[in-house]
Amino acid sequence: MILYPAIDLKDGQCVRLLRGEMEAATVFGDDPAAQAAKFQAAGCEWLHLVDLNGAFAGQPVNAEAVEAILSRVTVPVQLGGGIRDLWTIEGWLEKGLARVILGTVAVEEPDLVRQAARAFPGQVAVGIDARKGRVATRGWAEETEVMVTDLARSFEDAGVAAIIYTDIDRDGAMGGPNIEATEALARAVSIPVIASGGVSSMADLTALRDTGVIAGAISGRALYDGAIDLAEALAALKA
Repeated sequence: MILYPAIDLKDGQCVRLLRGEMEAATVFGDDPAAQAAKFQAAGCEWLHLVDLNGAFAGQPVNAEAVEAILSRVTVPVQLGGGIRDLWTIEGWLEKGLARVILGTVAVEEPDLVRQAARAFPGQVAVGIDARKGRVATRGWAEETEVMVTDLARSFEDAGVAAIIYTDIDRDGAMGGPNIEATEALARAVSIPVIASGGVSSMADLTALRDTGVIAGAISGRALYDGAIDLAEALAALKA
């Protein structure tokens, strides 16, 4: 199971939100590229970035910070937030992203996801963010009646590289991930599922790994707070 350190970008800074509320942002640093370099030095295999402003604006906002990160690290980087057209997808991949994450458009324009996945094999993931099993879009501000598993299954034949599943009520709350729901989703589809939201301890990581079906886990606040030591966690997961 791959551990993805998370860098959430708001106004050019590294922040973490509480349950997706932009007003509840805690700033952890004003040099995202330096933070990315620290994560790489600790041995991470991937980085997970979110353009929070972009998720609300519907277009990239923290591009300068993302580009600075790409210039500082050599590990593959995935990015979500405000990526809603083929031109933006292609532009980010040309700038060096390994993978783009499509969230809102997965609900509103599923054909775009399919088109992108065909055009850029292995470089397009779907972000499914949910409250109580229902998908939320546009920076988690809008809730839909679409069920998580139904949306995930609709992309089974699309060639997407992964599904990033976030339980919004767990995100940033340091209360542990929704292992049961994440495992159920991973068992319901053949697409690799990455867990996000609430990963706050080594016990959480081992519990996700021990399901045997979850491909990865994203952690942010716990790494910044010191609840998880990245180097130790990476070593333990490999062991």
